[in-house]
Amino acid sequence: MVKGLAHICFVVHDLDAAIAFYRDRLGFTPAFDFTNEKGERYGVYMRIGGRSFIELFRGEPEARSAKQSYQHFCLEVADIQCTVRELRQAGVEVSEVKMGADNSWQAWLQDPDGNRIELHQYTAESWQAPWLA
Repeated sequence: MVKGLAHICFVVHDLDAAIAFYRDRLGFTPAFDFTNEKGERYGVYMRIGGRSFIELFRGEPEARSAKQSYQHFCLEVADIQCTVRELRQAGVEVSEVKMGADNSWQAWLQDPDGNRIELHQYTAESWQAPWLA
């Protein structure tokens, strides 16, 4: 059976810029590199936290299709106001914090390739609350 979400994978235009964003701005930890037979890095696996990772591969992201179902990925944070403040201090453009329809706090940002990222803080009234362990 499925245990959880293992990783999210993106093709990125500038691998070094993507690594810097996820490592230096969001605090993800590089886990291991993907290298070719010449020893050149073409990808990286980065730990988000717990058992969750993001996988980044150098390439040319394809133009988004009107039929594409992917919209964003979401990161749970402990203190959304503090997280937004720290990200802004690190030079990341982040939206204002607002209460979502699911009674959870949210804010939005993008990575260097334009992939949308939601920051999410659960509340006691969050619709997800009964499902959180």
